[in-house]
Amino acid sequence: MRILAFNASPRKASGNTHRILSPFLEGAAEAGASIETVMARDLTVKPCTACMSCWFRTPGQCVQDDDMAEVLAKLRRADVMVLATPVYVDGMVGTLKVILDRMIPLIHPEMELRDGHMRHPPVEGRTRPKIVLVSVCGLHEMDNFDPLVAHVQAICRNMGGEYVGALLRPHAHGMEALEKFGMPATHVLDACREAGRELVVDGTIRAETLARVSETLMPLDMYLNGANDAMRQLKAKHGAA
Repeated sequence: MRILAFNASPRKASGNTHRILSPFLEGAAEAGASIETVMARDLTVKPCTACMSCWFRTPGQCVQDDDMAEVLAKLRRADVMVLATPVYVDGMVGTLKVILDRMIPLIHPEMELRDGHMRHPPVEGRTRPKIVLVSVCGLHEMDNFDPLVAHVQAICRNMGGEYVGALLRPHAHGMEALEKFGMPATHVLDACREAGRELVVDGTIRAETLARVSETLMPLDMYLNGANDAMRQLKAKHGAA
């Protein structure tokens, strides 16, 4: 199984997105998967210009000369695509959306009816990957992920991919706070690792495992007070009034 993971966190390997993504990929690798991680922030990928050249003038190839050509080559071979992003303004980080917008060379311009809905069929020779969402949120409630999950599920339907599930970590900053007090949320990280193993061995991830990733770490009022204290400290550090 070939897994291509996009880490879209602006903080790359130092953010909470990586904190959840890393053990998930470790578990998949332990189960025998081949892993490649792409840091979205390190790529030069320009926005789609809607010129449609990749459909008609140079089929399968964008006329823009940037890193997306290499990304597309990797996507054509991937069995699993992992989209890892923090929640920004109720959705994914902009860099990841730009990458997804530039994936249209992987589909045909002509449409077909699939499950009673107009869709673009995938180009020949391209795998129909399983898709996994990995996301963290600084807010406490799980419903803050709802718009992002709905978006990724729609992407799966349009791409002809299989939505496997989502590793969602609400009040992610609480993990850092617990570590400072010597109480690391190892059970959450263990669940991420188990999710990776299940993906490779079973081709799916159990709902029980995903629920462990999202377990409540602390009460809402405790997290709210701690978050506001942290913001006040940052304001003082930066000299804000």
